[in-house]
Amino acid sequence: SLSGSQIEESLALLSKEWDIDPLISDFVLGRTSDTRDIQHTVGRVTFHIPHLQGQYILWGCHWPDCHNCCERQGRLPLTSNDLITIGSTLKYSRVSDFIKAETITAVWSDENATISGINLKRRKDETEDDDGTRISCRFLDGEGSCRLHPARPAVCYLYPFTTWLVNSGGHATVHAAYQFTGDCPGFYTSPDMEQMSQVFLDYSHIIYDYNMKYTRTIREGLGAAAIGP
Repeated sequence: SLSGSQIEESLALLSKEWDIDPLISDFVLGRTSDTRDIQHTVGRVTFHIPHLQGQYILWGCHWPDCHNCCERQGRLPLTSNDLITIGSTLKYSRVSDFIKAETITAVWSDENATISGINLKRRKDETEDDDGTRISCRFLDGEGSCRLHPARPAVCYLYPFTTWLVNSGGHATVHAAYQFTGDCPGFYTSPDMEQMSQVFLDYSHIIYDYNMKYTRTIREGLGAAAIGP
C-alpha cells in the first residue's frame, strides 16, 4: 500500500493538470473526520462509498484526456484467463512461453490479504523488486489507448476499484471500494448517488466477473491469497 507522502506527492502532481476538490483531497490525505462508509449494493456487489459533510464521493472516467491509471500502475496481476488471452494476443503458441517471457511472480499485501500471483511485466526489464512501484505500462500507446485492448488484463477493467470477498453466513459476498492513490482526477462530490447509477451497474458485472476469474486462478494453483495481515 502507498504511504501518505506518496499519495500527497501524487495529488500535487495531479493538481498541476486538474482541479481537485479540496474536500476529496483532504479525505484522501486523511485530514477529514465524521466520514461514513455507505454500503451500496448493486447486483451481486456491495460498494463502499465514502460520505462526508453531506456529500458522497463519486467517480467517472476522464479518458481519453487522462490515462494516469496506465502510466502509474503498481502491478498487473493476471488471471488464468488473462494468461491465455494475452498470450495469444502476443502471438505465443504456449502459455508457458508467455509466462516465462512476459511475466514475473510477486507477493504483496493489503489490509485484506497477502497475495501471490503472476504479474504482467509493465516494462520488458521489470523485476520482482519493481512490484508496487509506479511504472508506465509498455502497452500504452501515444494516444492513451491500450495496445492489448480488449485482451488487456482483467484487473485493468477494475480501476479505480479494488475488490475482495467476505464470508457472510457461509457464502462469499463480493465487496468493492475505491483505490485512492492520488492519481485519478475522476472523483467528484454529490449529495446523492444517482449520477453514478450506470457506473455502479456496469462495474457490478466487471467486479463480480473478476472475482470469479481470480478465485478460479487461485484454485488452479496459479496464485495464492491468505486472508488477514
